[in-house]
Amino acid sequence: MLKTICGKQYDTDSATLIKKKTFGAYGDPAGYEESLYQTEAGLYFLYVNGGAESAYTKEDIKRMSKANAEKWLAE
Repeated sequence: MLKTICGKQYDTDSATLIKKKTFGAYGDPAGYEESLYQTEAGLYFLYVNGGAESAYTKEDIKRMSKANAEKWLAE
């Protein structure tokens, strides 16, 4: 997925996947996935996608600060 936020491009195909977290079983309408990526420029973003009853009903990219990325990894 490719998304431009504040003039910067975030692309799951060219960024490095750091960690993926899955919540719920495959096919669970309340289940979802969060994947943390880092771009070549050192920017962090979270790719999210989930079922119809989850917090992420459609795929999206959310940019993250380094501090928030570190916090997400620690959780």
